[in-house]
Amino acid sequence: MRTPTPSTLRWLRAAITDAPPSPRRLPRACAYHTATASSRLSHRMTPPRASRTPLHSRALATAADSTSSHSAAPTSPSTKPTHYGLFPLTFPSGPPPASPFTIDPRALRNEFLQLQAKTHPDKFPQAQKRQAEGASALINEAYRTLLDPLRRAQYLLSLQGIDVEDEASKMGGGVGGMAGGEQDIEFLQEVMEVNEAVEECETEDDVWALGSVNEKRIEGSVGELERAFAEEDLEGAKRECVRLRYWVNLRETLRAWEKGKPVVLQH
Repeated sequence: MRTPTPSTLRWLRAAITDAPPSPRRLPRACAYHTATASSRLSHRMTPPRASRTPLHSRALATAADSTSSHSAAPTSPSTKPTHYGLFPLTFPSGPPPASPFTIDPRALRNEFLQLQAKTHPDKFPQAQKRQAEGASALINEAYRTLLDPLRRAQYLLSLQGIDVEDEASKMGGGVGGMAGGEQDIEFLQEVMEVNEAVEECETEDDVWALGSVNEKRIEGSVGELERAFAEEDLEGAKRECVRLRYWVNLRETLRAWEKGKPVVLQH
């Protein structure tokens, strides 16, 4: 999972190439007369003309502004650029605990579609298409990550230097050697019982019943992750993310079930 890199952010900010030139300094002899004339004519001035900055450039500037505060801050886990910064309308407060772990999928999709429309590579000159493709790919990746509860939890933990894959391996090795905690052992015993139940399925009704129970497990895990991230309980979030990973893999296994074919459960 990638976060917006400094080079990407620099390109986003540099996308506006048609900014008005800096005003020329006037000679001192002209300064007084210029100021006087400006004050006399101020009431006759017409409203300023609308910006001629192309729409796609302004969109990229907005995306850059949404992450510029992060990129300028120290690169600690809580301040470095995140996927949340690409969607300031959906996440005005940033990642948890400032924002809830659960999201509004509709709001996220709406903002995603707006960003994709405004940063499409076809709207840029050939010299900038490669950079635009990179920005578009980054927005795509951020959207897919934040939309899915498991990927979102793994991403948030990765910002804290926690690798869920590694944690799952540690938990898996705790059965025989009793290296895991009591909660880990109980969970792994539950997983083995579920595996046996899946292997014994003979009809689609059996699979449907197991799937219904598993969806409740997933819902419970997401609720626990909501609590853990809100309370900045990294240990709890890490443990529950590993659990959610198992249940999501079980969901995919049940969806792929076919009578007479061997069941392959991935952990």
